[in-house]
Amino acid sequence: MNILPTQVDLPFAASAAAIAIEAGNLVRGFYETGVATEYKGEADLVTEADRASERLIVERLHTRFPNHGVFGEEGSRRQMDSDYRWYIDPIDGTTNFAHRYPVFCVSLGLERRPPGLAADHDGEIVAGVIYDPTRNELFVAEKGKGAYLNGRRIRVSSTATLDESLLATGFPSRKRHENPNVHFYQEITMRSHGVRRAGSAALDLAYTACGRFDGYWEFNLNPWDVAAGFLLVTEAGGTVTYIDGSPFQLTSKEVLATNGLIYTELAELFEDMFAGRNISRVITPRQFVSRRAAEDVAP
Repeated sequence: MNILPTQVDLPFAASAAAIAIEAGNLVRGFYETGVATEYKGEADLVTEADRASERLIVERLHTRFPNHGVFGEEGSRRQMDSDYRWYIDPIDGTTNFAHRYPVFCVSLGLERRPPGLAADHDGEIVAGVIYDPTRNELFVAEKGKGAYLNGRRIRVSSTATLDESLLATGFPSRKRHENPNVHFYQEITMRSHGVRRAGSAALDLAYTACGRFDGYWEFNLNPWDVAAGFLLVTEAGGTVTYIDGSPFQLTSKEVLATNGLIYTELAELFEDMFAGRNISRVITPRQFVSRRAAEDVAP
């Protein structure tokens, strides 16, 4: 089955898709046989599959696009002064992968950087590919040409209000005590149809692009987590910004993606939460135990 769109020419994304599928098949083989894991920080897992996938991707990209730079999660750095730079996540969702939870993907995003652009300035994301090898789902996008899932054009959802929305978020694997997201998770869960935490930022963005989620937010991210997903969401008609609504940057470390329709309501809620306004009361564990005990003895 051809899972690339046939109605539009995608000179960057089509080549990257073939590479992502090859890497995804490699990763799936490791997943089926099991791999040893190690830590590259306080709680960040890395496996031999991550490294093998990144090696394959870097080699294939160099063959297909010899003048392009590479910035990979597992340390690959090539031709960083190139006009084009690929952001590579060889397995987005490594913790899921290591625990044999089938939510992970390969993600490739391409940035075009005009000559003379300052090192601390973003270029323009012009292509993005996310491949989920456990579901054989291929998400692709190129700037100005739309976003696609297995060859079919995708659009963000038409859900118009937060209380009818299903959203996604994530939590960091390290320094969790310094991350405030559990408070936002609680508040938004109470004001929506629910919040899912699946463990892959790239897939959360891809799912927002195709309408499975109505919005997604997360803190403490990296360029390889979001480069491809950013373009998928925007090409599918959605919005991607900082949490505070300012323009998104690859180095922002945070992201708020929506279908556009719930953006204002969600952004205002974040503003209130950061200011400590309109926070819902939640029963404490002690109150829960007391209430349950009272109910048990009630006639």
